[in-house]
Amino acid sequence: MKRTLAVIASLLCSSVAAETYDIVIANGRVIDPETKLDAVRNVGIIGEEIAAVSEFPLDGNMTIDATGQVVAPGFVDLHAHGQNIGDYRMLAVQGVTTALELESGVLPIAAWYKDQAEKNLPINYGASAAWTYGRIAAFLGEGPVATVEYFQDAQSEDTWKSEIAVGTLKDKILSLVEQGLIEGALGIGINAGYAPGYGQKEYFALAKMAAEYGVATYTHVRYASNLEPQGSFEAIKELIANAALTGAHMHICHINSSSLSDIEATLDLVERAQAQGINVTAEAYPYGAANTVVGAAMFSGDGWRERMNSTAQNFQLGSDRMTEEELADYQENAPGTFITWHFLDEADPDALAILDKSITHPAVMIASDAVFWSYFDENGMVLNYEGEEWPLPDRVFSHPRSAGANAKILRSYVRERGLLSMSEAIRKMSLMPAQTLEEFVPQMRKKGRLQVGMDADVVVFDPLTVTDRATFENANQSATGVRTVLVNGTPVVLDSELVLDAAPGKAIRRSVK
Repeated sequence: MKRTLAVIASLLCSSVAAETYDIVIANGRVIDPETKLDAVRNVGIIGEEIAAVSEFPLDGNMTIDATGQVVAPGFVDLHAHGQNIGDYRMLAVQGVTTALELESGVLPIAAWYKDQAEKNLPINYGASAAWTYGRIAAFLGEGPVATVEYFQDAQSEDTWKSEIAVGTLKDKILSLVEQGLIEGALGIGINAGYAPGYGQKEYFALAKMAAEYGVATYTHVRYASNLEPQGSFEAIKELIANAALTGAHMHICHINSSSLSDIEATLDLVERAQAQGINVTAEAYPYGAANTVVGAAMFSGDGWRERMNSTAQNFQLGSDRMTEEELADYQENAPGTFITWHFLDEADPDALAILDKSITHPAVMIASDAVFWSYFDENGMVLNYEGEEWPLPDRVFSHPRSAGANAKILRSYVRERGLLSMSEAIRKMSLMPAQTLEEFVPQMRKKGRLQVGMDADVVVFDPLTVTDRATFENANQSATGVRTVLVNGTPVVLDSELVLDAAPGKAIRRSVK
């Protein structure tokens, strides 16, 4: 019997070895989070798929020596606002192969996907239907327009943020969102923190719609506050209640910045919901600061400083912290300005411990919440860029998470502090986000895994040197240590350099009805 098995194994190995692959990644530490494989293997790629994962040498038209490197499924980012070529490249050099705009989303959907398809993008892309954009359009009687400028410009108007929609107004909002789903959106983006006055029935209607279409919602919850009422705990509980009542899959965006220092209580809610079979998922990013507009509704009203344990000194514009006078001026005259809000000070061990609880929790995946690699005008307003050049030293990010989130996980949480194993970190950045979507987005069933038959979205990085370099003072510094990135079998990063003419990115999209 043993001899028979040996003969069969020999024949199989001969068959694998006889194949000539388009690309072979040789002698790397291959980690597949689904099968738990963590061993030195050779990976053979034909066309856009992984065709072999072998203990034995493989022949390839191109061979990439991965000795001493980790070979993993390409990272899937469910929460990336920057959706242009510069943004994608900054993610690609961290190993991201799919970047999706799910929290805010966009509208109209069909037009956005058409525009993206014409950009020759390096990584996979997709978006949800934007409830916030639908609300702006319905209240202001214009749009929607699928640009960040549309969202910024609307910050000077208060009605869509604070008023309950009824009758035809509510119907208009829901119809715009539903049209996005009909056009293939990846669910419903609910930026509730920017319009907290929407009432209860509208959010419930969105959850019902998600259940009817068999998609997820992606919510920036209504409140971010350490104090009750209208606290973070209440906001997470509202989301879980809607998921339980409708059966919808409801995803919590950046549970760390939404929960502030109350993260233990909100994570307990998530654990209890999941134990009851309620379809709730959550993500976090590895920073104690958020990036948002200075005129956001959460920074208004009586007592917001106490609720959020913040003053003007928690707000950073460029490289400087704001004064109370500057904060008042910008909120009055330029409310769409993007600022960095330090909700937890990572230099404080107690605050860092709170942040770590969100990142290391086994039910929480990693998403960057990457913002825009953009020019800014004199008021801090985004001026997006569509060109091909790289890098452009006069362009900036306004938050280091855009250029460093995935690399920071590998550097800080795995290598330096040992809070996550390498396999667990990779699971949080690849398999978990793919599984969040795969029930209603069939394309994602072939993402986040390194197995035969899966899409050849692969990252190869040096575990000893992979590093985030972006800081709050200089966020426009790309990560290092990622040696190779393949997207659909095409090199996008090779020998640690971007392949500038590579454009293998594909639309991630539900079937259009």
